[in-house]
Amino acid sequence: MKKLKITLFVFLVLTVFGIIKVNSAGISTNELDKKVDELLSRMTIEEKIGQMTQITAQAVTKQQGTVDQDWELDEEKLEEAITTYHVGSLLNVYDKALTPEEWQKFIRKIHHITEEKTRLKIPVIYGIDAIHGANYTVGATLFPQSIGMAATWNPELVKKEGEITAIEMRASGIPWNFNPVLGVGVNPLWPRLWETYGEDPYTASIMGISYIKGQEGADNDVSHNKKVASCMKHYLGYSAPLSGKDRTPAWIPDRVLRELFLPPFEAAVKAGSHTLMVNSSEINGIPVHCNYFLLTELLRNELGFEGLIVTDWYDILNLYEREKVASSPKEAVKMAVNAGIDMSMVPFDYSFFEDLLLLVQEGEVSEERIDHAVRRILKLKYELGLFEDPNPSANLVSQIGSEEFTKINLQAARESITLLKNADQVLPLSKNSKVLVTGPNANLLSSLSGGWSITWQGNEEKLYPQEKNTILEAIQNKIGRDKVSYVPGSDFDKIIDIGEAERAAENTDAIIICAGEFPYCETPGNIDDLSLPQAQIDLVHSMIATKKPVIVVLVEGRPRLINKFADDVQGILMAYLPGLEGGNAISDVIFGDFNPCGKLPITYPRYAHSLLNYNHKYSEVTEPNHYNPQFPFGFGLSYTTFEYSEIKLSRKKISKNSSIKVSVLVKNTGQREGREIVHLYISDMVRSVTPPVKELKGFQSVFLKPGESKSVSFEIGVEDLSFIGLDHKRVTERGEFEVSIGELKSKFYY
Repeated sequence: MKKLKITLFVFLVLTVFGIIKVNSAGISTNELDKKVDELLSRMTIEEKIGQMTQITAQAVTKQQGTVDQDWELDEEKLEEAITTYHVGSLLNVYDKALTPEEWQKFIRKIHHITEEKTRLKIPVIYGIDAIHGANYTVGATLFPQSIGMAATWNPELVKKEGEITAIEMRASGIPWNFNPVLGVGVNPLWPRLWETYGEDPYTASIMGISYIKGQEGADNDVSHNKKVASCMKHYLGYSAPLSGKDRTPAWIPDRVLRELFLPPFEAAVKAGSHTLMVNSSEINGIPVHCNYFLLTELLRNELGFEGLIVTDWYDILNLYEREKVASSPKEAVKMAVNAGIDMSMVPFDYSFFEDLLLLVQEGEVSEERIDHAVRRILKLKYELGLFEDPNPSANLVSQIGSEEFTKINLQAARESITLLKNADQVLPLSKNSKVLVTGPNANLLSSLSGGWSITWQGNEEKLYPQEKNTILEAIQNKIGRDKVSYVPGSDFDKIIDIGEAERAAENTDAIIICAGEFPYCETPGNIDDLSLPQAQIDLVHSMIATKKPVIVVLVEGRPRLINKFADDVQGILMAYLPGLEGGNAISDVIFGDFNPCGKLPITYPRYAHSLLNYNHKYSEVTEPNHYNPQFPFGFGLSYTTFEYSEIKLSRKKISKNSSIKVSVLVKNTGQREGREIVHLYISDMVRSVTPPVKELKGFQSVFLKPGESKSVSFEIGVEDLSFIGLDHKRVTERGEFEVSIGELKSKFYY
């Protein structure tokens, strides 16, 4: 008894000091490891390889139909998957979102089969791309896409998005989310730009951490029934295709890879994200799915990632079929697994299972390598509490799409909207105004949300909740239907009735043109020209010719070129893809019920072949070349004005063990209260590797009433001055540095 008390005391001390961690189910890390090892020791090689196999819901579906059909499970196929092939994971939907009840029924059926008809009763883990809310659950809260969330510069809102998404996923019975996207969006052509947090690695790191903590909790205890396992993706360099087309090669020097693209993933590893998904394409001629250096040496050995690595869709087979680095599907499996892959998103069949089994039997893949992978899979399932109770909680369903969540979503959409132009203070419009609403995005819900919304491409308008407001409907509700005329004018790429729009404009005070893009996702979103389609340009020009004030609302996932009319319209709002509350948020901004505060997390280019990012090199801006975007990174107007003054540094010299406090006084010099996002940049004046002109190292939000001033402070440490040096390792060199906030600058030394 005395020995038991001593043991318990030691356990409690170790727990208090964080040496032994205990989850909400009361399981310590030591106990968990023992459970995993014990279970692993009882598994056959077939059961192990089955755990590494992930198939799509389509593989266990009866019909091969369209979104017009109701989804129907094929229980015989599901049972075969679980009992014959021992699959460890399922993912995705078949064509369209399911109701919470359909999800719960499906998930319960999966777990019933594992409980009743398998030897070891290992639960199946379900994964989903819930990238801006639980977008494959009917009635879920659909937030602005990540590019819009980045434009809020509000990590707390990003964290709340993660929390709400986790609750609505768990209500559906799904504990694993393939998000956040941590690629740094440096190429505006790329059709997945809107899934990123923009072109800056610091911003992507901060927002990524916030999202992960929202999903997993402060201590990453995902056994809680309101938390899920996050999945950082797509490791590594996926967001920088040379051609701008999805899933095409990237050419990234190792130093640049480490400087620009690795930091968000390194931050996510430190933040405790449980899983990681791999880049579908290649870097410097080597597909990432078979890149041992990136998957094992860098990710595991250098960054210390201990979680699960899952492939992207079909990408092991792509090593054979598309990349042509494997001579057969079997060799592709060998290359990927030996490089470090733990789970294969196959996703349609059991070829991975069959090939890997043969490879182990032939000695081409060691059982030790299999054990490493399966141990991570089992550990994740234990950490998620699936062995305790794998079934969804019915009492969470009532929270899906709740009023509380909707209010947070509306606030996120409002804060994301970025005012890019406001000539002669045309905005906000008076609610007594008569307006013409026109353009292809005026009366669509689908375009507000974009891809990964109810369906993969997000383009099935009839599936969207009709109680939500389009931009047109929100404006009608705001000022009255009698004050609003509506003429489509043009579709996305063809003229419809511009003449009718011109006639309708005669009796209005202002024209609101809702331009931009139709929903798309991944490869179907590839384009050859970043310009806005000519039909929409023609519509804008025709409205300018009416001599009425023209406000263009851009609903788009990437910055389509607007140089042919930007100088001639009075107002421009960048709405990004603002989600299901986007219509209301846009209306609130246009009519002054919300003062816009969003700022661009990307550079908005002026020309098709001038695509410099904000953190370009000095040599890129020598005459006649210069950084001349339509709107620069970090730009965004307000209905009030802000003045910066009195930049102060607590010291002029920083040492290895010290820091510098930087403060600036921000004053609201306008007539309305408003929020200002303050950005701090650092420039390294001379270093051994050519420096960028500046790098973002901090941002803060300050809310000010008219005439009010507040001091905003930042702290700079030596790590903020570091870069990837000549030896490809992070280093800080002594010398002169410059800090800039707005137009204010001050120098210091290290």
